[in-house]
Amino acid sequence: MKGIIAVLIVVTGAILVPAALSEPAATAPVIKYRDNVFGPILATRGKKALYYWTVEKRAGGKIKCTRSCARAWPPLIVRSRASVPRTIRGIPGRFGTIRRPDGRWQVTHRGLPVYSYAHEKPEQVLCDDVNGWFVVRLR
Repeated sequence: MKGIIAVLIVVTGAILVPAALSEPAATAPVIKYRDNVFGPILATRGKKALYYWTVEKRAGGKIKCTRSCARAWPPLIVRSRASVPRTIRGIPGRFGTIRRPDGRWQVTHRGLPVYSYAHEKPEQVLCDDVNGWFVVRLR
């Protein structure tokens, strides 16, 4: 049997490696950012603050921000569910994804979809506690 496996490896050039070792680790779509006013917050890799909406919190994490809302509050979109690790070192809470009405995958934190604010620049937090939107604080 060992001889057959060796021949198959030589002939095909294939070496079986466990998937965990052969696939690169997913790059987390979020970071922990320390804001001067709010302390540690969840942010995009580009340091844009991330928010959750109490309307979606009351709806059990279901997407309610669509169309004009999603233009003002762009959802944090990823290519696939697999691109979001369940846990991210140094950031409390679990991560996941939810399918938006348009079919794209949106990042969730602690079961809630997360969004940036279209009129903010990196390293700004302008809309905490505005119309039910709250910056995601990491404490």
